[in-house]
Amino acid sequence: MRDSFGREIHYLRISLTDRCNLRCIYCMPEQGQTFLAQAPRMTDDELVRIVSLTARLGFNRIRLTGGEPTVRPNLTLLIERINQISGIREIAMTTNGMQLEKMAEPLARAGLKRVNVSLDSLDSEQFALMTRFGKLDAVWRGILAAENAGMQPIKLNAVVVRGYNENAIADLARLTLDHPWQMRFIEVMPLGSIADFQMDSLVPVAEMKERIESALGPLEPLEWSGHTPHRPYRLAGAVGTLGFISSVSDPFCAGCNRIRMTADGHIRLCLLRDDEVDVLSPLRRGADDEELLELMQASIFKKPWGHGLSEKSWPQTSDMSEIGG
Repeated sequence: MRDSFGREIHYLRISLTDRCNLRCIYCMPEQGQTFLAQAPRMTDDELVRIVSLTARLGFNRIRLTGGEPTVRPNLTLLIERINQISGIREIAMTTNGMQLEKMAEPLARAGLKRVNVSLDSLDSEQFALMTRFGKLDAVWRGILAAENAGMQPIKLNAVVVRGYNENAIADLARLTLDHPWQMRFIEVMPLGSIADFQMDSLVPVAEMKERIESALGPLEPLEWSGHTPHRPYRLAGAVGTLGFISSVSDPFCAGCNRIRMTADGHIRLCLLRDDEVDVLSPLRRGADDEELLELMQASIFKKPWGHGLSEKSWPQTSDMSEIGG
């Protein structure tokens, strides 16, 4: 499946739910967040059917996101079903890690290959401030459980927010000296009801690199395919790697190979654009596979070139938790 710019689109990110057991400052407001009722959300059967159709279009990588995907009921069984779909090569998941200690082993047995875990600080008080309800020790145990379950490589995500955790960057980078993990630093992106806060809190990747090199020495750039959002680096002598996701200051749209499916069954063609195509409604009205395939093909072909932050103002209408960033 290619879009109008010739990019091969084969990576589907699915938001299993817009709900979360945390309220991270860069993702959603502390109070007043509205959530989908049960009926508008995709059922397991509907989700599996949609994934089966995307596999027919050449999609082979699936990432499960949220909200927080581990709060969705029957997650292990759902992964088992997706893993049985012909053509699906890899299932990964992005999680806050709070429930990962108890879930890692059964999820791995079901077919989950990798996890990305949010880890915004190694200071428990700072971590709790940023996540509002998060417990660092629980997340750390979850990371180790995922590693023991064979989910490799372990990828850790830190969203860097000025005034909150920019002083934690070097300590997080230091983890790669002794662990074969990928530590990734992410610029905040303007989305939904907290977009102004997000842009006021932006720490550009260039500054992140300066902080790491000042504390730990030069960063060695590694080969980058252009299709992954993070540009990889390594510290001298490190067994793990570092990555920087510069969605705002240095976008990587030219190599984008993904689309998103929201929890209510809409194809979202770009994280930072509101363009969406409803797939769930025609499915529920009785559309056959060929009709749905035609709708999906036509939609993906229209995927925009980039997020267009330089050409329009924010906020977009959806918060990160609603999209499955």
